[in-house]
Amino acid sequence: MSPTRQDAWSQDEDLLLAEVVLRHIREGGTQLQAFEEVGKQLSRTAAACGFRWNSYVRKQYKSGIELAKKQRKELKKQEVPNEEPYQNEPVILEQVQTKAVNEGERITFSAVIHFLESLNKQAEGSSGMEEERKKSVEKIKELEKKTYYLAAENERLSKNLKAIEEDYRSLIEIMERARKMVVLQDEDRQQKVKFQMDKNGNLERVEK
Repeated sequence: MSPTRQDAWSQDEDLLLAEVVLRHIREGGTQLQAFEEVGKQLSRTAAACGFRWNSYVRKQYKSGIELAKKQRKELKKQEVPNEEPYQNEPVILEQVQTKAVNEGERITFSAVIHFLESLNKQAEGSSGMEEERKKSVEKIKELEKKTYYLAAENERLSKNLKAIEEDYRSLIEIMERARKMVVLQDEDRQQKVKFQMDKNGNLERVEK
């Protein structure tokens, strides 16, 4: 059964869409693949996800898109093609032979073993660095996710604050109008009152 959801997009759905699209950009995937992935998770069509991204969400993550593109370039630079183990054998033997000639020694089995052990240690060190790099990449992804969430939350709070400020201004205007009406009523009341001398020579208040 194909996805047929027609309801409005929630903030969490927009955030998921942004995370997946930015991840595909960063890892060299296509936006269509991202839309299909989000569509499966949200029971929406890839076309609906693409329309939502292009019409609204993409505008909220311009800086995130630029960052993802830069990270994609950096990852491409770090990628090293894997070589078949036996392709390195002539190079290793040549290195052992060169080392032995430079040191005036014969190429012995123990010399080859020693050289291979040193290469193995270097490979283990490189493997450790690769693990650290992977952990760093995962940490960056986690921080990016938090950044995207905080950006969306900041936008929501900013809209709420703007609405509160508008309500506050409206309340101030209502209070000001009420104050002016009270002042006008007092002035009008004072104008309707006058004083006159009674027969005993005292002032008495007379309503107009």
